Amino acid sequence: MTDSGTKTEVWPLIFAERAALADDLAELTEERWETASLCAGLTVREVLAHLTSGASLTPLRWMAGVIRCRWDFDKQVAMRLAEQLGDDGAETLERFRRVVTSTTKPPLPKIAMLGEAIVHAEDIRRPLGLHRDYPIPVLTALARYYGGSDLVVTAKGRIGGLRLQATDGPFATGSGPLVSGTTLALIMAMTGRTAYLAELDGDGVPSLRERVPAQT
Repeated sequence: MTDSGTKTEVWPLIFAERAALADDLAELTEERWETASLCAGLTVREVLAHLTSGASLTPLRWMAGVIRCRWDFDKQVAMRLAEQLGDDGAETLERFRRVVTSTTKPPLPKIAMLGEAIVHAEDIRRPLGLHRDYPIPVLTALARYYGGSDLVVTAKGRIGGLRLQATDGPFATGSGPLVSGTTLALIMAMTGRTAYLAELDGDGVPSLRERVPAQT
């Protein structure tokens, strides 16, 4: 589960997560598409459009957008999201289905794209009351990536001075006050999702809570 080998190592996992999310959303009503996601200010439909955008951007198109937006990365994300939103939830979902097996990506490692697929899927599933049993080896690899990187989101920096320990798998990292919980809850907390903090235990949770911005 590294990014150094052939593209068959990580891409099938990404494809599986995208396909599972698309299936989960197949019967969503238009009203539920407007549910607030765990991404502040975005509906679940908008988060799905963001995932479609990420699977549609080559490095060249990504850079062109960054330049067009004058290096305002948030503006670039919003612009590309709008391109994939469609007229309604059904069209947004159809656009996402078209990229389920896409290997197009911005200049990011493949494991980061897997992270996007899982973290944003939870941003969508959790508010909708949907559940997925993610494979623990996949979550473990992703937790190790986030625990050692601030490339896409500040994750490594957020858990500095804390010891994280999964209760459902082998993931463990760091030293200091303990933060324990499921591998998924640890990933979501590392990536700044307050909704998962209540699922964590240990003396380090108050410190981690201070580092996870409240959703507005």
